[in-house]
Amino acid sequence: MKHLLNLLSAVALLVWGTHLVRTGVLRVFGANLRTMLARSMGNRFTAALSGMGVTALVQSSTATSLMTSSFVGQGLITLPAALAVMRGADVGTAMMSVLFSFDLSWLSPLFIFVGVVLFVSRQASTAGRVGKVLIGLGLMLLALEMVVQASGPMLASPIIKAMLGSLNSDIVLEIFMGTLLAVLAYSSLAIVLLIAAMAASSVVPLDVALGLVLGANLGSGLLAVLTTAKSAVEVRQVTVGNMAFKLMGVIIVSPFIGLWLKHVQPMMPGTAQGVVLFHLGFNVIISIGFIGFTQWVAKWVARLLPKPTGTQSRRPHHLDPSALSTPSLAISCAAREALYQADVVETMLLGVHDVIQKNDLQLAERLRKMDDEVDELYSSIKYYLTKISREGMGEEESRRWTDIISFTINMEQVGDIIERVLIDIEEKKIKKGRK
Repeated sequence: MKHLLNLLSAVALLVWGTHLVRTGVLRVFGANLRTMLARSMGNRFTAALSGMGVTALVQSSTATSLMTSSFVGQGLITLPAALAVMRGADVGTAMMSVLFSFDLSWLSPLFIFVGVVLFVSRQASTAGRVGKVLIGLGLMLLALEMVVQASGPMLASPIIKAMLGSLNSDIVLEIFMGTLLAVLAYSSLAIVLLIAAMAASSVVPLDVALGLVLGANLGSGLLAVLTTAKSAVEVRQVTVGNMAFKLMGVIIVSPFIGLWLKHVQPMMPGTAQGVVLFHLGFNVIISIGFIGFTQWVAKWVARLLPKPTGTQSRRPHHLDPSALSTPSLAISCAAREALYQADVVETMLLGVHDVIQKNDLQLAERLRKMDDEVDELYSSIKYYLTKISREGMGEEESRRWTDIISFTINMEQVGDIIERVLIDIEEKKIKKGRK
């Protein structure tokens, strides 16, 4: 029981370290990463390269997926370009797993010490956030060492042997378990590193480890789908398309695990490196092989998840819940929604002139009803902004947060004034038949 708890605590520490690195990098470089992605959409290959670079920094293809999905939801990029970004993002996170598979445990105390010093002494500054990233890296390296140490004694347990025996030679069960672990851990990178460490310690057979890796890849796609389940259709199209690529890749590659073990694994420098290089090879193959099919998959996803037609709803257009974990991205979403609120107010204001000239009572009533939409947008934007972590915002982001709140308040007040003016026009001019 003690050894199991040690292993679980090591896994928890690995997941937490990954979370610290992801959130820290997003808070330090979030706006720059967003700009880098937005500017690289000229063709599918530069889009894939930018996705690779961003994910290598953030260490989470899920975070890149959510960021890219938000761009599609805002109409900044097309769906095929977003799917190309995701092809590169999967390669980026696989490259980081290869780096962490080497014995870098000697860096763990250095990263943690320097990180804590920076974080404690300059917590509110950029240096403090870099310190948080270093703490996360140190904890990840420490956790991987703990996994190796805790895995050894577990091999003697008959229960563990029975569990591993049930996995052996059942590729579907292996993929399912890997998928489940990636979703529960909220990080396919952490799970791939865990699988590599356990394979190196002989806790899991190598063929089982490779099946679990395929499942972890599938789990990262499923995680993004679940995270954006309540988002706009345009956002969900990206994650569903990415999931389709991963599912096709798993179906195609899984029959060739035996060939990898027979012909490629003997050339690997070690078991752990063999696992993570299989992970990298899988993502490189499906990225290169499928990048030419982004247009086709985009059309298929658009048919599967069509955009709503008909009367425009009052539901917020740009307030993407999946962007809340990235303050700079969430603030941009709120800013675009505030601009939409201003468009509604402008429509009301321009309509007043026609009401006065034409004595159009029906138009006046429609314009007054638009004030309800302005009020609802104000409430939605305000509530969305309150859900953004203020601790994760820099000075510039905090200023934008305040500016957006002030702007939406002003727009709501302008809408109320226009509504009162329209009521006066109806009562004192239109209903009395004055020209």
